[in-house]
Amino acid sequence: MGWWVVRGEVREEAILGATLGLLAEIGYDRMSMDAIALRARASKATIYRRWSGKAELVVAAVERHTGQRMAERPDPGDLRADVLGTLQGMRDGLTGQDSGLLLGLLTAMHHDEELARTVRARMVDDKRQAFDPAIDRAVARGELPAAINRALLAELSSAMLFSRAFVTGEPLDDEFLTGLVDDVLLPLLRHQAGDA
Repeated sequence: MGWWVVRGEVREEAILGATLGLLAEIGYDRMSMDAIALRARASKATIYRRWSGKAELVVAAVERHTGQRMAERPDPGDLRADVLGTLQGMRDGLTGQDSGLLLGLLTAMHHDEELARTVRARMVDDKRQAFDPAIDRAVARGELPAAINRALLAELSSAMLFSRAFVTGEPLDDEFLTGLVDDVLLPLLRHQAGDA
């Protein structure tokens, strides 16, 4: 790896770190590209070569901070274990996030259409696809038909995790996740499989 690659990675980390710091301190609306450049000790031209604007930069910084994209896990061999493992990964990512940062981002989405589009395209779509590997493996094993409503599964799961993490404050422990799988998600999948 050449020195220019390392330097570029260090520069990127500085820019993303400055973005997160300002986002937490003053919020999305008050944050400017000038302030990010100043804090990161980078030129605006350097920032714009990598990110098209503030919305894309903020989403990239949040993704980097939270490890947003879930790594694909090995096949555990059955649908129940696979869905539970996916939920545990989602839970770990959600509880590892700075709640103030996430809630501030969601609030800003209501009045900034560019940010809302970018978040939906990059982060929300990732959540919708979280169960795809588990469903694909279950279909290949013959446990489920291909015509499963994957978006419903992901949306329901995300809503329940989000509610516990940020609204009710109830525990997001393995007992809750196991109940969610056994009492809600597997019956939903089986019902859809029966309709297919």
